[in-house]
Amino acid sequence: MNQHDEIYLIDLWRILRREWRWAAAALVVVLGLTFAFTRLAKPQWEAAAWIQVGEIGPTPAGRDPKVEPFQRVIDRMKTRLFQDAVLRQAQVPLKSRAAQLYRNSLKPDPDPYANLIGVTIRAESAQQARALAMATVNALQTLHGDTNAVALDLARSRLHGLSDDLRAATRNREQLQRQLQAGQGASVATPAQVLAGVLLTDSNTTIRALKSERDDLIARLTARYTYQTSLAWPLYVPDRQAYPNAITAWAAGLLAGAGLGVLAAVLRNALRRRGQAAAHAGA
Repeated sequence: MNQHDEIYLIDLWRILRREWRWAAAALVVVLGLTFAFTRLAKPQWEAAAWIQVGEIGPTPAGRDPKVEPFQRVIDRMKTRLFQDAVLRQAQVPLKSRAAQLYRNSLKPDPDPYANLIGVTIRAESAQQARALAMATVNALQTLHGDTNAVALDLARSRLHGLSDDLRAATRNREQLQRQLQAGQGASVATPAQVLAGVLLTDSNTTIRALKSERDDLIARLTARYTYQTSLAWPLYVPDRQAYPNAITAWAAGLLAGAGLGVLAAVLRNALRRRGQAAAHAGA
């Protein structure tokens, strides 16, 4: 710190000592406004939720396995139609302050790599915030449920068909094996036995392919690859209100009050010196 800065700080300290009443008055006014703000501002509570979009495992290669494309889910959540459906489910009037607060706070935070959509919802109470967050998840579950059900029905029908084909192929192989075993004592294989041997080889290949496809479909229908749209983790609702934050408000009030107090003291000192200079000039 150079000499000029030291002199300036000393002068500022002298000004504050001389005009401390003005500085204290400004600080008291700002703290009073801060107190009024923390008492009169309507409290807001916050609920945080992470939603995982449902996936259908038996999806053709090259296509998105999600029940609904990720970006479309986000765009849907921003529509007035979706938000009104959530508010009705949570029994919140559509034109109330709580409804407006919900619409303003609903800003999806997507994480495509983790297949998660984070939402932060504000409401007039902790219970209402929790209810609105659950209603948001339930609305998506309802919309995705029909699509998921149709796709799962098709997959199960395909699995049933593969099982039937596998049983038929297994019976056909057993019949071919019996034909070959019946002619094992002959010195020369008959044309029917040769054909049965060729068909048996083809039948084994078909059975292996059917088993592989069936096992893959069964694995994709497990909970690891096929699941409904749901909460990834339980809802989180903090014990304290999100707005107004008393600690933040009082910290900002102290800083603003101190700054305004210094400014008021400097201005008052400048006016005092101007008045004294005018008096000396008049004399």
